[in-house]
Parts: sequence; structure tokens; C-alpha cells
Amino acid sequence: MSVVAAYVAPSADAPLEPGTVTRREVGPHDVLIDIAWAGICHSDIHTVRGHWGPQQYPLAVGHEIAGFVSEVGSAVTRYRVGDRVGVGCLVNSCGACANCQAGQQQHCLNGAVGTYASVDRDGTITQGGYSAQVVVNEGFVLRIPDSLAFEKVAPLLCAGITTYSPLRRWNVGPGSKVAVVGLGGLGHMGVKLAHALGAEVTVLSQSLRKKEDGLALGADHYYATGDPATFEELANTFDFILNTVSAPIDLDAYLRLLTFDGSLVNVGAPPEPQSFHVFTLMDNRRSLSASSIGGIPETQEMLDFCAEHGITPEVEIIAADQINEAWDRVLSSDVRFRFVIDIATLASAK
Repeated sequence: MSVVAAYVAPSADAPLEPGTVTRREVGPHDVLIDIAWAGICHSDIHTVRGHWGPQQYPLAVGHEIAGFVSEVGSAVTRYRVGDRVGVGCLVNSCGACANCQAGQQQHCLNGAVGTYASVDRDGTITQGGYSAQVVVNEGFVLRIPDSLAFEKVAPLLCAGITTYSPLRRWNVGPGSKVAVVGLGGLGHMGVKLAHALGAEVTVLSQSLRKKEDGLALGADHYYATGDPATFEELANTFDFILNTVSAPIDLDAYLRLLTFDGSLVNVGAPPEPQSFHVFTLMDNRRSLSASSIGGIPETQEMLDFCAEHGITPEVEIIAADQINEAWDRVLSSDVRFRFVIDIATLASAK
């Protein structure tokens, strides 16, 4: 066991502070990663604040991790010391169930193990990437292509795969008319990826405040959902709508924007229950679904796709002692579009 520096939540309602977490010894199939960059995800805040259930503290969150391999286990074949690697939302699964065998480890029938706040196979609680090092089974480590800017790549491990997976699953491509609801950390990646896949992309946001940004990111059109005329003008328009917001929306209103056989897929996860009228689905044979992240093979595919198309998130680099301020800014939507922590600053954090 080793003790490493981290930025931890001491309780559900306290600011994060410098601390430590414990890492297991490197086993035969493990990779030790010196973390260089860690992205901040809204899920980090939801988890620490207990919005999705009680937690054990102190807790280090962070599931957007980029770093260098510093040690490998005796049986590791995929990685060598010095490799640029990443870790996303998963660090383990049973590996034996039908979903794991199909490369859908996030849907492990025996319980996928999250990067933080999850019970690992040895019974310990996983601790995330707001820390100096992490030990991960090589099967859950991802190779970061050399062409991707290292300081920007971490959010691809959550925001990137969360938007890429449904776009691929619903066969978005040339000729597709796609709407992205929201232009935050997830939404801006949805725009970039849908554009790269060849779709005609429309951003649906509450106001036109970010219109210039949206068009620069690859959107072809930008509409304000605060204007009722938007829903009249765009009725029966889209083949696919990607809803990235974590607040309740009027599902019926958005479903009516779908054309025949169109699909609305939620990747935002509001804690409140949602409701809609089944007749809205019957009309135009529309579909409503949701998607979480992607499995390990698809996440590597996403990274390679981003390297091929030169796609990285728009990020703001912060020091570890700015994490609490960054969380406040996430909650007030004051970030364009993702925060990334320079983990080297952990050593001087106070």
C-alpha cells in the first residue's frame, strides 16, 4: 500500500481540502499512473454532495484522468513505463458476464466498478483522479494518441465518450439532422463530434448567449429554447436529439421536434423524475432513450477518432487550490467549457 497526495472532500457539505488517499500495491496485471491532468465533471459535485446517495469520506473524486505509466505489473503486456495513458469512469468489472464480454463493461451485470466512490473487488472504496497517482488494472487503461494535446485530453474520458457513444449507437452521420440540447461540458463535445461525423448540427440552448461559441465549435444553427417560436419552427425536424442538460426539460416539447422514427437520447441526469405523454411517442413513431458512458473498446475508439479529426475539449487549466472555486463556477455555468486540474500543483496546495 502507498499513501499519495490528493484533494479530498472531508464531508458532503464541506469544501475540498488537501489530504491523502491510499493506493494498493501494483499487482501482476496493474498499471501505476503518475497523474498529470484531471478533469472536473459535474458528476464529481453530485457525488460528493450526496445527490446520488450517501458516501464514505474523505473522498477524492475525478474520473477524467491523463498521466504517464510509472510502473507495470509482471503480467502487463499492453503498456510500458513512460506511455501516455488515460483512465475514465471505470476501473473494474467482472469481465465474465455477457455485457463485459461484448465490451460493454459499463453495463456489467455483476456491477461495474467506478473510478471513485465505488466498491472495488477487494472491498475497498475507489478514490479518483484528484490525486497524484492511481493503480488500475491494465484492461481499464486507455492509450492517449500522441497527436492529442495532453493538457486538454482528460475530459474526453467522460464528456467525450458520453457524447460519442450515443452518436455512434444511433448511427449519426452524413445526412443526419442532429440537435444538441445545452452547450456546456457535454454539449460542446456533442457538437464537435456530431460535426466530425458529418451531421447537420443545431444547438438548442436557453438563450443565444453562447451562439458565437456554438457556431465556432461546428454547429450549423443555433436556437434559443426560451423563445416559444423555436418549438413551432423546428417541429418534426430532427433525426436525433442529444439532451446534455442535467435539469428537467419539457420532454413532450422536445420530442415533438423529432421527425419520423427520430430519437431523443438523454445523457444529462437530473435527479428529479421526468414525465411525458406516450401519445407524443406514438406520433411520428418517436423514441426516447438514455445513454451513460461507453465500454473500454469504444472509449479507445473515441480517442482514436478524436486524434484523427483533431478534436479536443475546450478547457481552462487550474491549480489544485482553485478546485472549490471551479466547482462554484460549474454550478453557475461559468466555464467554457471544462476545467482541468494541473495535478503537479497538488504539492503546493494549501
